[in-house]
Parts: sequence; structure tokens; C-alpha cells
Amino acid sequence: MTVAEPVQRAIVLLSGGLDSATVLAEAKECGYQIYALSFDYSQRHRSELDAARRLALSAQVTEHRVIDLTALGALGGSALTDTAISVPEQGGDAIPVTYVPARNTIFLSYALAWAEVLAVNNVFIGVNAVDYSGYPDCRPEFVHAFSTMANLATKAAVEGHQFHLHTPLINMTKAEIIRRGIGLGVDYSLTVSCYQADAQGRACGHCDSCRLRAEGFSAAGIPDPTRYC
Repeated sequence: MTVAEPVQRAIVLLSGGLDSATVLAEAKECGYQIYALSFDYSQRHRSELDAARRLALSAQVTEHRVIDLTALGALGGSALTDTAISVPEQGGDAIPVTYVPARNTIFLSYALAWAEVLAVNNVFIGVNAVDYSGYPDCRPEFVHAFSTMANLATKAAVEGHQFHLHTPLINMTKAEIIRRGIGLGVDYSLTVSCYQADAQGRACGHCDSCRLRAEGFSAAGIPDPTRYC
């Protein structure tokens, strides 16, 4: 009698956007049992959290947790958490005001903590260093540094259970990400990418995130299912 291999488990950071939906599908395609992790950090709208819940339900994840990080939003410093700061509608060379200070460092730290509790060694995140907004915590250098820190700072790693941070989209264009997601059966109509979507999840069509998303669908030659205001 052949003994079945134990199912590998993974935590997937799930924002509700296009990239995280694709990463969720990638992790499932690899055969992982999924634990999805989302964050309420006082972002401008609840629509992306609603999208994350839809995606988690559609993917039939084992568990989906939404962590209360409203204290992060209360610190301000970003157009995504402070309504007094306008969301820019044109990209530039500088790091934009939509950057949330230390966001991915904090998110991944929570994922790392939950991974230790669950005895999970794999975490997936949809950071991208090609078609992105210039955020410093989306670069390969950041991913490498965080992985190094995680394997120095955790009981699990010290005892020989190395932590693996998976970033399958990091070197892909937005068009490549979309084509890959379509191939994996991702329903992008469930996702919300807009920085200032309305209560129904409809996109503004003008912000940097909307621009990158629309250009990605156009370049991929795939109809854009985004709902606009």
C-alpha cells in the first residue's frame, strides 16, 4: 500500500487585487492547502476586502483571516489611508504618495507569525518589480532581505524548518500576469485594484493602479472585466 504524501500548506497574502488573485491561483496550482491572509489597515475603501473574501470563497481556501491593522492607517503618511492626501492620477519617477509606510514588511511579519503557529513553511505574496508603482517593498532586494531575516528570527527556522517566501510574479509584466491568471482560471471580475473604488467596487479609471491594470489587459489582448464608475 502506497502512503500518500502529506499535503503542503501555504499562507497567501490576499489583498483582493489582480496580482494577489493570480498568486492565490498559482499556489493552488502547485497543490498547496491555502490559508489566506488579508488586512484591514484603514484603506480608503472596503471594496478590496470584499473582493478578498469573494476570492477566498471562490478558491475554497482552508481558512481566510482578516487582521485588524487600523492602527497602521491611523499613522497616516499615505494617500491610501489619509483622505486628506489626494490619490495621484499620473505616474512619475518618485515613489508615489500611495506608498503605505512599511506595509509589506508589516504584512509579511504577520504572515510569518501565523506560519509559525500553523507550522507552515511557505508564504506567497504578489509583489511585482516590473509593472508596478515604484514601491521599495516590491523589489527583489526586499524579498531577499526579508527571507534572510525570517530564517534568522524564528524558532521554526532555527530548529531547521526553513521559511520560503514565494514571489511568482516578481519579474512578470502586468500582461504576462493576466495571461497566466486566465490560464489558471482566475475570474478577474471578482477583483478590485483601484486605489479609490466606490462602495460597489467600481473603479475610478484614473489612478495609477487603474492605468496599470487597463494597460495590462490591453497588452494581453484580453477583455477587461473591470467595472468603472
